[in-house]
Amino acid sequence: MRKTLAEWRPAVDEAIADLVPQEIDAEYLETFFGEPTYEYDPQGIQRALSDPLWDLLDRGGKRWRAVLFLVFVEAFGENPEAYLPYACIPEILHNGTIIVDDVEDEASMRRGDDALHHIYGQDVALNAGNAMYFLPLKLLMENPGDLPPERRLAAYEMLMYELNRTHLGQGMDICWHNERDVRITAEQYLEMCACKTGCLGRIVARLAAIVTDQPTAVEHAVADYAELTSVAFQIGDDILDVENSLGRAGEFGKEFGNDVREGKKTLLVIHAIRESEPEHAARLQEILAADTNTDEEVLEALSIIDDAGSIDYARDRALALAAEARESIADLDLEETAYEELQEFTEFVIDRDV
Repeated sequence: MRKTLAEWRPAVDEAIADLVPQEIDAEYLETFFGEPTYEYDPQGIQRALSDPLWDLLDRGGKRWRAVLFLVFVEAFGENPEAYLPYACIPEILHNGTIIVDDVEDEASMRRGDDALHHIYGQDVALNAGNAMYFLPLKLLMENPGDLPPERRLAAYEMLMYELNRTHLGQGMDICWHNERDVRITAEQYLEMCACKTGCLGRIVARLAAIVTDQPTAVEHAVADYAELTSVAFQIGDDILDVENSLGRAGEFGKEFGNDVREGKKTLLVIHAIRESEPEHAARLQEILAADTNTDEEVLEALSIIDDAGSIDYARDRALALAAEARESIADLDLEETAYEELQEFTEFVIDRDV
């Protein structure tokens, strides 16, 4: 899967550049957004939209959502290149969500550099992030694959459904890490992941199924696969944050102890609170609830999580979800090479080191 990601990334970036060029001019603005009522300011829009987007994209990221879309298209027996513009939809949506998430979480770093709101300001970051929710919808209007009206409508309705659910997930996450006590269950946490992270994965799978005109049963099966894999990915992300801070993983591109500093109620935290001695559980909640933490306090919280066996617990849950994902597409009639890549991807999201 790593090879496939590396092979497709340049083509994905070219497709994104067709949608949002790195250099904005008046011709692009008039073509994309329509004739101005008075006069556009290309320089201002460059600084407020293109620069933040490409700053984030140029820092890295594997473009796995876009590439997974293309793998699904291939699995359905179609030519991925014919649907390449649509791969931009989940990728741009994802990058828009993380810009907004970083503002809401008061994050300091993203992909090894300052979070965008620290560079461009919160106003520019929020506007750029919000714009990235809407820019991809333009593709459905331009209709590069010459889709019939019913398929375009199905894609639009799917996007509205899934994007609304992403905000349910983000709302739960924000609420929880602003609360002092850890009151949520593991199942509630997994539901948050299924909404916040899983819906973007479901967009990848469902969009591929819709644009290639797959049966409803196939669309549902690949959506289940993508949701389960995405939740496993989120748990893997939480594990990486802890392991990187404990010196067990590679460079993660985030601040040391990022999740602890933000007071996030991850699956590891929920397990540690449940399994630790009362005084350790209370101390963990106290550190998470603090407005600021020293490095020593962060390490203390991470040690409580580690001592409770929460890393192994979370990894086991992620592996179980990955196994469910593989099972959900086992009976589909998919192209063999792409099917194998889909199987491998469920392992990649957990075993990655960045």
